[in-house]
Formats: sequence, structure tokens, C-alpha cells
Amino acid sequence: MQAKALFDDISIHCSRNVTKKYSTSFSLGILCLHKSLRNPIYSIYGFVRFADEIVDTFHDYDKEALLEEFKKDTHNAIKNGISLNPVLNSFQHVVRRFNITPDLINTFLDSMEMDLDRKKYDRQNYEEYILGSAEVVGLMCLKVFVDGDEKTYQKLKPYAMKLGAAFQKINFLRDMQADYKEMGRTYFPGIEMECFDDECKLNIEREIESDFQYGLEGVKMLPKSSRFGVYVAYAYFFGLLKKIQNTPANRIMKERIRIGNDRKIGILVSSYIKHNVGVI
Repeated sequence: MQAKALFDDISIHCSRNVTKKYSTSFSLGILCLHKSLRNPIYSIYGFVRFADEIVDTFHDYDKEALLEEFKKDTHNAIKNGISLNPVLNSFQHVVRRFNITPDLINTFLDSMEMDLDRKKYDRQNYEEYILGSAEVVGLMCLKVFVDGDEKTYQKLKPYAMKLGAAFQKINFLRDMQADYKEMGRTYFPGIEMECFDDECKLNIEREIESDFQYGLEGVKMLPKSSRFGVYVAYAYFFGLLKKIQNTPANRIMKERIRIGNDRKIGILVSSYIKHNVGVI
């Protein structure tokens, strides 16, 4: 194997390991994609995860400087076609191969920058953050799923954005306790966390259900190579939503709601059956 090809292979392995270490749920969904799609999605996840870790985890370091350096390294990697950061090296391959446009990347990075100093969100900031942190990530993945078919991409674009928004809003609910008590963040607009109750939670859940309903229609229209994997992710997050709906608001503020491994396997089996009989 040529030296550069070996480095590129190592880079993909790094992105794959990042995904597996940080998210068993997304790893499961990726394994349900066609094998030709897995490495590109691992590469996108690795890029997104590293940026997110800067703003959420590295509290003892200069987050602003680290994020600025990461942004420059990202753009240089794409421009030069190589990076000594293996996660960025694998990501730049995907960007160049599938024509992931700069606006998607910049919008995502801008949303990460919002997390550096913004603690409370109004409706406009909330929608802006979800666009950058979730919707455009869904669009990056969609670029891979349609493999350059611009007509299909434009057709499925609004559905992918809604599904990404639903995933992110569920994450906000699931992580509400940590976001507020550890980070001091309040993502949902118009809500005072000290007064968060079941009525507030219900309003958020209704918004998520609407996003899910719309997003599912797009999942059904995906190419066969990606439909099952994306549906598994949908089914997992929908199952998480149902568990949150059955959990009182005061408990949401005290603990992180999770889906157990046995339930994850059940979701996978159920999704496989539905996919094979043509329900999705």
C-alpha cells in the first residue's frame, strides 16, 4: 500500500473509532448502511464530534482558541487535500468526493461557536443553533446518501433537515440536566428552567413529534443503500422520545434518560423486519 493511501486508511480507522467510542447508537445505525456508505459517514461524525468536544468538554483549556484553530485546520485540510489530523484528513476526502459545500461546514462551525458564550436562547437563536448543529449535519450525510444526485438531494433536503432537528431537540431534552446544571445553558426558548414542568415538556414533545412525522416521509424516499440505516437511527430516537414522554419533567431535570442495550437490539430487529416487509 502506498504511503498516502496507508495514512488515509489510518485516518478512516480513527474516525470509525471516534464514532464507536462516543456513540453506540450512531455506530449501530451506520452498520445498517450499505458498506460503501459507512466510512464517509464515520468521517462526518468524527469531524462533528471533535468540534463538539471542544466546546462541551475541554473546560481547562482555551476553547475559543482551540475552536479557531480547528476551523482553520478544517479549511486548510479541504483546500490542500490532506491534514495531519487524521479525523480532518478523512473528513476532507468526503467533502471533496461528495461536494459538501462550504456553507454547510461554516454553518455547523458557527453553531459550535455559539456554544462558547451563549447560555440562553430566544426563538431566533434556537432555530439558528439547530440549523447549524443538526440540520446541516443531516444535509452533509444526505450528500453521501444520494451520491451526487443533485435532483434527489434537493427533493429530500427539507426532510433531512426536519429529521436532524428532531434528533437535536431530543438530545436537548435528554441532556437538559447536564446542559443547565453543568454548562449553564438553556436551549429551549421561553422556558425558565426553575419552572420547567410537564406542560412545558409536552409542548416541546409536540414540536418534536411534528418534526419526526415530516422527517419519516423523507426516510421512506431515501435510496435503498441508506434507507435501513437511517430508519434505525430514526427508530432509536423515536424510542427515546417515547421514554422521555413517559418520564415526569422533574425527573428529566435530575437524570439523563437512556435506552438500554436490550431495547436497542429490539429496535434493530423491529426495524429490520419493517424494512424487509416494505413498511418503510
